[in-house]
Formats: sequence, C-alpha cells, structure tokens
Amino acid sequence: MRTLLLAAVASLALTAHAQADQQFPATLAGHAILPAFTMVLPPADAPRDALVSGRFAGPGNLRVDRPGATPGTTGPAPAGRPTGISFPFIGQPVQGFSGIKPVAGEPGAYWVLTDNGFGNRRNSPDALLMFHKVRPDFAAGTVTVEQTIFLSDPNRQIPFRIAYEGSDSRYLTGADFDPESIQPVADGFWIGDEFGPYLINIDLQGRVRRVVETRLDGQPLIGPDHHSLQVAATPTAATGFRVRRSGGYEGMALSPDGTTLWALLEQPLFTAGSDQAEGAFLRMIEFNIPRGEWTGRSLRYRLEPGATAIGDFNFIDGNRALIIERDNGEGHPSLACAAGQNPPGCFSGPARHKRIYVVDLSTPDADGFVRKVGHIDLMAIADPQNLARTHGDRAASVPRTTFTFPFFTIEDVAMIDADHIIVANDNNLPFSAGRHLTRADDNEFIILRVPELLRAR
Repeated sequence: MRTLLLAAVASLALTAHAQADQQFPATLAGHAILPAFTMVLPPADAPRDALVSGRFAGPGNLRVDRPGATPGTTGPAPAGRPTGISFPFIGQPVQGFSGIKPVAGEPGAYWVLTDNGFGNRRNSPDALLMFHKVRPDFAAGTVTVEQTIFLSDPNRQIPFRIAYEGSDSRYLTGADFDPESIQPVADGFWIGDEFGPYLINIDLQGRVRRVVETRLDGQPLIGPDHHSLQVAATPTAATGFRVRRSGGYEGMALSPDGTTLWALLEQPLFTAGSDQAEGAFLRMIEFNIPRGEWTGRSLRYRLEPGATAIGDFNFIDGNRALIIERDNGEGHPSLACAAGQNPPGCFSGPARHKRIYVVDLSTPDADGFVRKVGHIDLMAIADPQNLARTHGDRAASVPRTTFTFPFFTIEDVAMIDADHIIVANDNNLPFSAGRHLTRADDNEFIILRVPELLRAR
C-alpha cells in the first residue's frame, strides 16, 4: 500500500510539473534595424496640415509649429533622459510598430502597424494612421519599407467626428483611434484599437468598412477616450468606464481558420464603479467574423508578479498562442541607477520582466484562466554566433554572448516556422531610449530560435 501511495504521489507531481509554466531557451538567429528617424510623406490628397507631425506632442499639448523645436526626452527630470531627436517632424514617422503578421505568399515580408503617433489622443491629431509591408534583411541587418497604407474613412463609416472631418480624403489620425493590433483577412484587415476600445474592419486600401463597439458579458465596455464620454458639468459626477487609458486592445489573435478574433486588453479592467483593478489578469474577448458579432464568450490571462501589461498576441496553431508580457522598465539592469544617482548616466527603471509566453486557450480552468505552458526571457537571449548588430549601453562585465531586448514596449511577435519566431519593439519615437542611455530607440527586428517553446504543450 505504501509503495502504491508513493507511486501515486510521484505521478501527480510529475503531472503537475509537466503542466507548470517552464522557461525555455532562446537563441538569436537574426537582427535587423530600421533607424528611428525614418519618415514618409503623407498622401498627395491629405490635408497640408499632415506635412508636419508632432506639433502638439510637447508640454501641455500646445502647438509648436517650428520643426525640431522640442527636444525629445524619456520623461521629466530627474528620471528623464534626452533621446537626441527633436520634433515636430517634417513628414510622418514610420516608427512605433504595435502589431506584426507575416504577409501571405511572400516569405520574409511582414505587415507592421504604426500606432497612434505620439502616445495619446490629445497629442496626435496631426499623426496619420498607417501600416506597412516591411522586409527585414537579416544578412545585411537592414529593413526595407516596401509599402505604406494610410487609414481613411471616405465612405463615412465612423459614427463620430474625426480630426479631418472636413476633408474629402478623410484620412485618420491619432486623435481618432489608437491602432495597436492587426490581422489580415482575405478582403482586408481587422485592427484592434485602444481608445474605444473598438474593432475596426478596413479594406485592402485602408478604407474603413465598419467600427465595432466592445461588449463584455452582454454589457458595453468603454475606456476614458471613448467617443461618447465628456467631462461632466459637476466635479462630483462619476464617469462610467472600466477600460484603463492605454489599456484597450493591445493584442488581437486570429484563429488559423480565419473565423474568430480573440481581442486581448493590454491592462486589467477597473472593477465596476471603482478605481481599483478587478484583479491581476486581463480579459480576452471572442468575436465571430462571419456573424460580425461578439460571441459572449471571454477568457482570462493571468499576469505574473512584476508584469504590468501585454504587448502582442498571435496564434501558432488552433489552440496555442504567443503572448508578450512586460513591465514598464527600459534599459539594461547592469546600469540601474544606484541610490542617489540620477540619469542620464544610468537607467532609473531598467527592464526586468520581458517575456514571451505560449498559452493554451483550449484548456481554461474553472475560472476561465488560460493555461500558461511556458515562456522565454527576452532579457536572457543566447547569442553564440555574435549576430547582434548592437548591444547598446550596458556594463562591460555582461558577456557578449548574451543579448537582451530591454525596451519599454515590445509589441510584435509572430511565428515564422516550427523553430523560429520574429519579435520587434515599439520605439515610441522620440520618447523611448532603452538600448542606449541618451539615444532614441530604433525599430529592431529579431529572429529567435525557440523550438522547445513552440513544441511545448
């Protein structure tokens, strides 16, 4: 009897270990860089206003018309550091990739989505919304932008006033939406937005066909930048929203059969009627594409201690998906500020929790939490072949065979094949500097060899 009991306990322990989240190795297989200061001209039929961008991205969101008049920093003193790039910009920045997907039938090409511009609705009314087809050349370490598609609403499908309402072309700006996730379908794309949060369906030319309001548990779900909200006439009045600012759809995965979108919020919801989070987890909400409606089903994604948000979300098969989980830090921990030390010679809040998880949506627990199968650590990537194009600023004692991805926002991950994934950062131009102490981050693309992660179940 004792032998049978011990065997049963051992069997349960092995089962629990097999189902527990495990850390897997990641090896750098390629590194390519698109320089931070990469610009495109607006379309010829866009308002002349769009020839200069970032005029309202400085202190107080007050207009500054002279290009290059405002130095970019990572934040106010004493923690902020100069990034070496000033704005407003002549043209539109390509920067800030917040979603990635391989281009069907074109190996080596990827759709990447530029986010709302400069970080929020107030500071981005002259930032055009767009996405691109890019082709990283990992042998040369460069990235080519092959196509740019600007979002527009010529058929007036958006139910609220847009920034360029009076124009014929009706191009969209960062005052209208904050696009953070993209999924191509046969006749266009679906985009996940943070402001509403909304789902936006566009055609192959970037023209809006439909804007979908969010519903959770049968009720509308909105954030503080939803078009319906306004400041109340009394300071004691409550404003009803549950989605945090910059907490809408950061990730959105498309099922391999193309019928289902799972829209994943970036940050925890507020408890209804409260300013407190409902828990250390995120909501994942199911949308049926053929029916064009929310199914009423939702799941939960648990954040690990130290994590504040997710960055991207893409399926690798019918049940399992990749999710980026991160903290709000940037910079290598070896140069963390010591007591009494201030930037720019150190990182006041270095990157520590930057991971990519494989999760299984087919086996949620009784409370609706998806199962975390395993993860890789983006702060501990092996580079035995010395493929890194740059290591940036870090202590000389850090081995060159270790590569890190120490960015504030890492918002792009997708599977390439059975052994490899592609990862990229959102460089928040000109406000992030995680690779270097006083230099704006570039848009970096890396290929990681992670066969154990992709096979984990």
